[in-house]
Amino acid sequence: MYRPKSTVEQWRIFQAVVDCGGYAQAADKLSKSQSSLNHAVAKLQQGLGVPLLEVRGRKAYLTPEGEVFLRRSRKLTQGIEELELLAGVLASGWEPILRIVVEASLPRQPLYQALADFSPRSRGCRIHLVEAQPSGCQAVVDKQAADLVFACRAFTGITSLPLATTVYVPVCAPEHPLARLEDVTAHELDPELELILADGSEQEEGWERAEQRWIINHLHDTLSLLRRGIGFAWLPLEVVAPMIDTGLLQRLPMANQALRKRFTHLILPRPMPPGPAASLLLSLIRHHYGDHEGALNGEYSDEHKAALNEHEGVLPAP
Repeated sequence: MYRPKSTVEQWRIFQAVVDCGGYAQAADKLSKSQSSLNHAVAKLQQGLGVPLLEVRGRKAYLTPEGEVFLRRSRKLTQGIEELELLAGVLASGWEPILRIVVEASLPRQPLYQALADFSPRSRGCRIHLVEAQPSGCQAVVDKQAADLVFACRAFTGITSLPLATTVYVPVCAPEHPLARLEDVTAHELDPELELILADGSEQEEGWERAEQRWIINHLHDTLSLLRRGIGFAWLPLEVVAPMIDTGLLQRLPMANQALRKRFTHLILPRPMPPGPAASLLLSLIRHHYGDHEGALNGEYSDEHKAALNEHEGVLPAP
């Protein structure tokens, strides 16, 4: 079994002597006797078998070997400090991990912005971000296997909050035959191949579907197939807008048909109140989704406002 030849305290004293320029100055800073510092560094050098410091007059100078060990030792002591800080954070109830599940078809730019704000304030909390289909979200909620779930629907008896309205539009490749039509009717879509972002296990949407359909499990695969001229798909406008602007995809001009919309619902599957890390992230999420929704729609819909009012006090305020 390996036995260390040095201690963290010895490395801390070695660094202090270097930073202060000598043993006397370091002794004042650490409130220790100069002899105890001399003894600690001497024992450190003896244990390593490598000279770290060279004293000239009243100043201590690093040897070439000492320069190498100084850089490495700073990482060591910093790591110890971070471990002890983390212990204090966890002892205060701060969660070590937050698990987040997002339904595949939902845009998530506001979530990314919230996570960017959360990162410098995370205090060591790790994020597990997973993409799932509706049936996967259902399973996660049933098993209470995540802290936060972003889904297209709410779940009975589970705390949820509608965050934003997502507009879905039909798109295809510019070279697809549908792209040449000036007005596209639902009747003209019926014989065409539709790519549906799903896993095939959930029940059919309320939306009308084309007679021919492929079930695609991932958004990336759906976009890749569309760009190759295969079929059309209803996808979030926020997701496909950059590809429409650059000509990689084309939005189909639907005739006499209302926009298809879904809510993004924030679900808290677990019955206990969110911990401090989750509460911070929830506040950031509500802030960014609020800004995002206002930017898209000008103001909240009556339905959205009612849902927000209903859940005030359940979730952290933005």
